[in-house]
Amino acid sequence: MRIVAGTHKGRKIKPPNNLNVRPTTDRAKEALLNIINNRYLFEKKTMLDLFSGTGNISLEFASRGVENVVAVDHNSKCIEFITTTAKEFGFDISTVISDGFKYAQNCKKQFDFIFIDPPYNYNYYQEIKEMIIKKDLVKKNGLLIIEHNKDTVFGDDVEVRKYGAVHFSIFTF
Repeated sequence: MRIVAGTHKGRKIKPPNNLNVRPTTDRAKEALLNIINNRYLFEKKTMLDLFSGTGNISLEFASRGVENVVAVDHNSKCIEFITTTAKEFGFDISTVISDGFKYAQNCKKQFDFIFIDPPYNYNYYQEIKEMIIKKDLVKKNGLLIIEHNKDTVFGDDVEVRKYGAVHFSIFTF
């Protein structure tokens, strides 16, 4: 894994082998971030990364200039890795040990970008999407991006990008 663009372009991310995660591939991450980069400036934006795992996405957004990133994961080893890496890279990433769904349920802050990447066998994709919309957690003109496999479908009113086994559903507000 590596940072694809921004201030830390090319820098390697080396998570411990004992993390039980499935990081977004560099190819898929680069394609997604290029799409976003063509639509938005990253500076002065906020980002919430739910089910953040290695923090791969949080680190990428921070490298591209997002000023406030919140990374949420239930695994304390993941959070420890993100915290350590963010400090090493000089990024302002706040980390929270929590289940992504529960965090979103209790969240009262809006974000420009929300990225959700639970395990592919996650049973609550629709519920978390609907809750985020109902709670108005995405700022006007912001994005909700959900990473999933081919078996998850959100309907016709969503932009879907496919990169091998990785699918991104992109909701614009």
